[in-house]
Amino acid sequence: MNFLSIFDVIGPNMIGPSSSHTAGAVSIALMARKMFPEPIQKVTFTLYGSFAKTYRGHGTDRALLGGMLGFATDDERIRDAFAHAKEMGVEFDYIIDETTTTNHPNTADIDIIGKNGHTLSVRGESIGGGKMKIVRIDNIDVEFTGEYSTLIVHQQDKPGVVAHITQALSEQEVNIAFMRLFRENKGANAYTVVESDHNIPEEVLDKIRMNPNVDNLMLIQL
Repeated sequence: MNFLSIFDVIGPNMIGPSSSHTAGAVSIALMARKMFPEPIQKVTFTLYGSFAKTYRGHGTDRALLGGMLGFATDDERIRDAFAHAKEMGVEFDYIIDETTTTNHPNTADIDIIGKNGHTLSVRGESIGGGKMKIVRIDNIDVEFTGEYSTLIVHQQDKPGVVAHITQALSEQEVNIAFMRLFRENKGANAYTVVESDHNIPEEVLDKIRMNPNVDNLMLIQL
């Protein structure tokens, strides 16, 4: 018998009619926003499956945009996300894809362009009860939920990089809950995703950056 928490039964505090189509959508986009290092110029949302069919009626379009603006699931500003985006100078667009098959019916791609030219592509799935998981970053399949402090290391898949990351975390006494390597191909682009029960000290980032095969770091605290 699977364990069910009260959260799974009643869902999160939220704006909107659906924990999967509204709160989960906010959570996906809010995580993508936390991963992005600069102010946003433009964001394009591609909606698949059930998201594509009901995005207006269930407010998924406003929920995704609200998350990208930094609004939490219970933020009343989500209702007026279009107006807030215009006030903040954030361009936005929606692409409805009802033909591509994805692993989960509530799936969205978020393509972000920053005001300084940085770009990021994130795919998220709303998995029920307002929960979500990130399953792709820049065309590399990954998996994490945002329920822990999360360190994402973009690196080249070279010997010693993972050991270097582990050593840097150990020196800062970071208790690792989960750690996984996701790679495009052997020796190519890869992501190491580290999840911890506690905040990860920012000092660890400088040490990890010392490895020449580390390209970029993203840190999302609890």
